[in-house]
Amino acid sequence: MNNSDSRVNPRQLGTPRGGSYAAVPTSGDRKNLNKPTRGRKKSIFEAYMSKEDVSAGLKRGELIQGPLRINPKKYHEAFIPSPDGTRDIFIDGVVARNRALNGDIVVVKLLPKDQWKVIKPDGSDKETEVTHESDVPEDMLGTCIPQEAAKGDAKSPDVIIEAQFDDNDAEHGQDHLQDMLSDDIKKLSPDTSEKGKAAGISGMHRTKQDDGPKVNDPRLLPDEFLQRTAKVVYILEKKHSRAATGFIKLLADRNSELFKRCAMFSPVDHRVPRVYVPLADCPPDFVTRPEGYSQKLFICRIVDWKEDSNFATGQLCKSLGQAGEIEPETEGILTEYGVDFSDFSPEALECLPQNLPWVISPEELAKRRDLRKECIFTIDPSTARDLDDALSCKQLPDGNLEVGVHIADVSYFVLEETELDKVASERATSVYLVQKVIPMLPRLLCEELCSLNPMQDRLTFSVMWKLTPEGKILDEWFGRTVICSCVKLSYEHAQIMIESPGKVLSPEELPPVSPQHSIAEIQEAVLNLHRIAQNLRKQRFADGALHLDQMKLSFTLDQESGMPQSCYVYQYRDSNRLVEEFMLLANMAVAHRIYHFFPEQAFLRRHPPPQTKLLKDLMDFCNQVGLDIDFSSAGTLQKSLNEIFGVDKYSRARKEVLTYMFSRPMQMALYFCTGVVKDETLFRHYALNVPFYTHFTSPIRRYADIIVHRLLSASLGASSPIKMEKEDIQRQADHCNDRKMASKRVQELSGDLFFSIFVRECGPLESEAMVMGVLSKAFDVLVLKFGIQKRIYCNALPLLDFRFQKVGKKPELTLMWEPEELEEESVHQVITIFTLVEVVLTADSGSLKYSALLKRPSLEK
Repeated sequence: MNNSDSRVNPRQLGTPRGGSYAAVPTSGDRKNLNKPTRGRKKSIFEAYMSKEDVSAGLKRGELIQGPLRINPKKYHEAFIPSPDGTRDIFIDGVVARNRALNGDIVVVKLLPKDQWKVIKPDGSDKETEVTHESDVPEDMLGTCIPQEAAKGDAKSPDVIIEAQFDDNDAEHGQDHLQDMLSDDIKKLSPDTSEKGKAAGISGMHRTKQDDGPKVNDPRLLPDEFLQRTAKVVYILEKKHSRAATGFIKLLADRNSELFKRCAMFSPVDHRVPRVYVPLADCPPDFVTRPEGYSQKLFICRIVDWKEDSNFATGQLCKSLGQAGEIEPETEGILTEYGVDFSDFSPEALECLPQNLPWVISPEELAKRRDLRKECIFTIDPSTARDLDDALSCKQLPDGNLEVGVHIADVSYFVLEETELDKVASERATSVYLVQKVIPMLPRLLCEELCSLNPMQDRLTFSVMWKLTPEGKILDEWFGRTVICSCVKLSYEHAQIMIESPGKVLSPEELPPVSPQHSIAEIQEAVLNLHRIAQNLRKQRFADGALHLDQMKLSFTLDQESGMPQSCYVYQYRDSNRLVEEFMLLANMAVAHRIYHFFPEQAFLRRHPPPQTKLLKDLMDFCNQVGLDIDFSSAGTLQKSLNEIFGVDKYSRARKEVLTYMFSRPMQMALYFCTGVVKDETLFRHYALNVPFYTHFTSPIRRYADIIVHRLLSASLGASSPIKMEKEDIQRQADHCNDRKMASKRVQELSGDLFFSIFVRECGPLESEAMVMGVLSKAFDVLVLKFGIQKRIYCNALPLLDFRFQKVGKKPELTLMWEPEELEEESVHQVITIFTLVEVVLTADSGSLKYSALLKRPSLEK
């Protein structure tokens, strides 16, 4: 292959659909782009360092490792966390990223100080660092996923929150490929001009009035104005799946040899490179009829990316179908994030009980405490089918109460080191989409043998407490049990009981109830649990817990077509909180026990404190807008949130905006093995403000809980100690963390897909929104009706002009609207943080993306 074949001119190719990048050479390379190289291909990327050099460099502190995060709004910008918790390290451009993809664990080398990024002190363009893809911590957040697919998360305290990430923004204001790539090369100037930032003015020239640094050389600036920059020298672990969905097109140069052999694959995800794929992988009539495939989605897997090529090479794996349709788009999302949605293998299914219907043997019954006659019930979303947990509450003669949390004994069926165990450990979690669930375990277990279905004997692990009516724990018991749930309540049923304690419910108002228990008995148990939960919750927050309750978008789907019919923000109510409190209590109790018995092997969950730099930025922001927030601990932050807001519409909206902002510095909660993390102070859970926490309550959908069950069983002497060494447990913990993050992202993308389709089918949609960030030429809003964040661009509005300025320290945009009638005056609209505006969401033509536009204010305003 000669040189002209191997490097396609970016100008010829143009910017593909989805805007995926090609690599660009350094400034020195650019000079030689058009010079013949006599058969020798010029390297675009640096060769990776050797493993030995990397290891030595990390030990000496000359190199830094961390997970790569590519900005989805500006895909030529990437970051890794700074080990000291200060400002992220900046990786500027595709060349510096050196073929690493989003999520990869990379090793970087810092560039000389004269190449560090100068930070604009005016804050007019600060979106780069806060663009976290899914970095919303979980154990501190509201738990509200009412759809059937997301049953487990509807009450677990470790919730997946819909961030409604929107990469439509990457399409806006993108320069052509060559212009964008030239930014990859040029040094960032320390411009901070606030003058001339109206429409069409770049603001790149200083004026004497500027209060920022007046020098161009970063070496002469204090560190507070600088962000360290680095280049990738090695990929330690390829966390990205190397799979992408996108579109195929013919190469531009029809006369090249490459045209006869390859097509160009353009990923939808802008952070993935374009890929050469063999024409042999493409449909037979693609070359003669390429236009027939312009809207067909394909899956491509990257195989290689050479140092001398702008583009990766890969294989076309599968045609998914028409872009914009739910199932092809969903399959693409699952494949990109490495979710195994294949059928379970015959070897795995052989591990299940073969003689059906399955019944509990007398031998197994003899080993367990028999609770089948107790009043035990489940509370779940009405459509849930995988029922992990049940509750009981019995009045004792001394006035105290016996409360039980009963969790499906999945480890009885999933034995260590079997084929089924191997599959479950690899999947690590069930994945909840809007329309369905990808289960971690075969449905025979998920929905039947392990699910705590009413009027059926089931094996469980139970944690039982003797509690005062105020929720003070007097005694605690752990054990293996057998239960028979007397009714499957929905959250709605439990809520009715809580809201109308005097109401006598008729059998028609409830699902079937076991004849052994009366409705009144069940209702009394629910009310007692509710009262205790209220006291437990009050005490938790008095002890310093934090709960950031973000809005969660839910959908109702057409039963036949599966299309979204409506969407709404789910209301998290007392019935949800009731279940949450007892799941938290059980998780904490089990964490203490397994750590006490197995200090080297306990599988726990920690939540690190917020990132220092992002927290400082948030504190500065609150000071700028006059908010008195105490960030010294999780508890003081919660107290501040509770105290500063009223109950009127404006106050509630402002609280929603701040809740989103407060989530930005928060880190993800992580599974870990106690024998590997030596410092016990690092075990703490920041949001819950407790020393030990784990996941015990959802073993049907989380592999972490199965390991915890095995540890608990061993602590009770019911089984042999776990076979895994502490290093193996940590590896599994790391894998569970990775799969949890991928699952969380997939759920967000599924929600975004359905909302995009809803806007396309039912839009335009109007809503109030509140401004949550102001940039020089755009502003971000939280759309209050749907709980989504969107960016509104000034150049997309019918404006005569717009002006950005700082009022004190507060950023402000003034929009000057074009008059609708000739004789009318221009309406001026001031946009600043917490401004309430009216927006319209409209579908973009020919894609699943949608835009937010500002409604023109009335003349009276």
